[in-house]
Amino acid sequence: MDRTLVEHICECQSNGETAALVTIVETRGSTPRKAGSNMLIFPDGRSFGTIGGGCGEAEVRRQALTALDEKRSQLHTVRMLNDVAADEGMVCGGIMEVFIQIL
Repeated sequence: MDRTLVEHICECQSNGETAALVTIVETRGSTPRKAGSNMLIFPDGRSFGTIGGGCGEAEVRRQALTALDEKRSQLHTVRMLNDVAADEGMVCGGIMEVFIQIL
């Protein structure tokens, strides 16, 4: 995990602020980032780190904001396959499993 991301998590915890830590836990096929990549998302939409950008990351951001509203950690699958990937201009064609952990 990136040192700057760890610092943001520590700051968040010391301020009593809620955030969602998103971690790629598994990938299959071609994906922009691999297992272990992280990003931190705050309820106001701010984020630190990346799990690959593009519409896959945007989907995860929306899911993380929902998880924050529900105050519930969850596993989420991002499918970047076939026509959907091509229509969005993605060069990947894989699947990412991400864990959204509420901190």
